[in-house]
Amino acid sequence: MHVYPDYYKNFRCIAHKCRHNCCIGWEIGIDEDTLAKYRSTEGTLGERLRQHTDPADACFILPESKRCPFLNSCNLCDIIIEGGEEMLSVICREHPRFHTSLPGRVESGLGLCCEEAARIILSNKSPVTFICEGGGDNCEDEIILLRDRIIGILQNRSISVDERISRMLTLSKREAPSGTLSDRADFLLSLERLNESWTDMLLLLKDKGDEADMSTFDLFMKEREYEYEQFLVYLIYRHFAVFSTLEEAACVASFAALCYRIIKTLGAVIFAQKGSFTLEDQVELVRLFSSEVEYSDENLTAVLEELFI
Repeated sequence: MHVYPDYYKNFRCIAHKCRHNCCIGWEIGIDEDTLAKYRSTEGTLGERLRQHTDPADACFILPESKRCPFLNSCNLCDIIIEGGEEMLSVICREHPRFHTSLPGRVESGLGLCCEEAARIILSNKSPVTFICEGGGDNCEDEIILLRDRIIGILQNRSISVDERISRMLTLSKREAPSGTLSDRADFLLSLERLNESWTDMLLLLKDKGDEADMSTFDLFMKEREYEYEQFLVYLIYRHFAVFSTLEEAACVASFAALCYRIIKTLGAVIFAQKGSFTLEDQVELVRLFSSEVEYSDENLTAVLEELFI
């Protein structure tokens, strides 16, 4: 059975229009089948592929600029232009899609580290539904059943998002993460960081987060609470079911609550500084968070371990 959110198939890469190109700054892995294809490709493209790939590490060799050697000056992919999309490696073809293999099912989604994916997810005003292909969703796994109940709570628009989080934590037998935002910022600053913009956000959280005017920001965001709902549902859907015990999975509820607190507070601080906080501001904030925390195995593990108490 294949499970995916209703917005999943809406994604189309915006290519050169993207402000944060995924072909810059990331190590780009190449799967074995694609490496074999690159070794046998003829002509100028084949020569370039062999020159700029490292078979030992199964990745492209990045120059000092950290730009993929096939990303041209127009921020378009020369591999696609010269060889077609079928020449792309799996990671290039699939990103920002993710796929999680579980017993009897594969769950797919879009990752928030991509600005267009984040825009699709956060701008969706309706509660997301999950499509099941290849069979009915009659799963009896206790972790997935708990996750589905949590998603139902998070989509209950008759109560505030804060109350939904409280009920999620109660159901998960977890408490809201304690401590000041300044302390949380210090912890995140101790982790590996890729982008100075994320460092700036964490310093802002450290300096201003604990005194942010949340009441005023709540009024401003009243008609946009669905953005936080979509953010929370995404986190629970993506991360909850990968664990093997209920106790471990329930920790993701604390993780989602903490992420919401950080993202919302940063939104309030930005709003206080600028006098506005647009959807694009939200997209960029969530994209930064996802790139720096979710898409670093080490950082994600560190945060979850910090919460697993």
